[in-house]
Amino acid sequence: MVLARRKFLLGCFAGTAGAALPSRASAESYPLRPITIIVPFPPGGPSDVIARIVAERMREALGQPLIIENVSGAAGSIGTGRVVRAAPDGHTLVLGYWGTHVVNGAIYKLPYDVVKDFEPIARLPGQPLMIVAKKALPASDLKGLVAWLKSNPDKASQGTAGTGSIGHIAGLFFQKATDTRFQFVPYRGVAPIMQDLLAGQIDLAFPVPVASMAQARAGLIKAYAVMAKSRLAIASEIPTVDEAGVPGLHLSLWQGLWAPRGTPPHVIAKLSDAVVLALADPAIRQKLADQGFDMLLREQQSPAALGAYQRAEIDKWWPILRAANVKGD
Repeated sequence: MVLARRKFLLGCFAGTAGAALPSRASAESYPLRPITIIVPFPPGGPSDVIARIVAERMREALGQPLIIENVSGAAGSIGTGRVVRAAPDGHTLVLGYWGTHVVNGAIYKLPYDVVKDFEPIARLPGQPLMIVAKKALPASDLKGLVAWLKSNPDKASQGTAGTGSIGHIAGLFFQKATDTRFQFVPYRGVAPIMQDLLAGQIDLAFPVPVASMAQARAGLIKAYAVMAKSRLAIASEIPTVDEAGVPGLHLSLWQGLWAPRGTPPHVIAKLSDAVVLALADPAIRQKLADQGFDMLLREQQSPAALGAYQRAEIDKWWPILRAANVKGD
């Protein structure tokens, strides 16, 4: 009886120990195959640029290739929704941004929740917008622009990439902060907006710095301010909105990396560590700075920091969007 009981207990112990091995092995072996990062926009945009720059360095830490797959459509919700339906094993991720993980939740009826259906991995650098105008506009600085707009209500025009785009929302934010009114003109992207601004067909635009600094430095357009708390390396001569007289008018096209809900914590931690290593690399930081991205402190990059920042942005922007009755096209 004693011998039989001892064999039984040893068998139970061996079974318990064996059951623990797969999870430990899985933690040590992840990733098991190449990782796909869905970028829910066409190649060449800010999300695509930062995905390719950061993934290049993450591969060294993870020991597997990171494949960038562009799945565009419906303001990023098609590619983002695909990740919601993916297996939560850390092999399919989405590089989203302010639009996909904040704005879309307010202006579209989505088949997923922008917060609850994702696990935050890391917040990534963003690109603060700039306030620029055609060369012939009379105002020489931001205060002058506000004064001119107040004197000419509804006469000026601003180019946007459509309803709910970051440029459109930047214009609404500007109007609310300055008590001004102007018209919105929709375009298919930033390039045609800048072309018409150079030609004097529209008065204002809110592009990212990399899309407008060459024209500003050449004196072809006027650059009034960067919508950020600090000046950017790529646009160090341009004052912030706080310096230029409209404090608090901050808007950045910030990015983040998310996994499907239910992805194990050890996988999230490993991915987060790989992002942190990538963003600490001087060569990567320089590439991002050259594209107009602002750098983040280490504590701003964590999964918890991304989750908290996303919720704070939702609290800030959803009331503005709903008050303006913004609906997705």
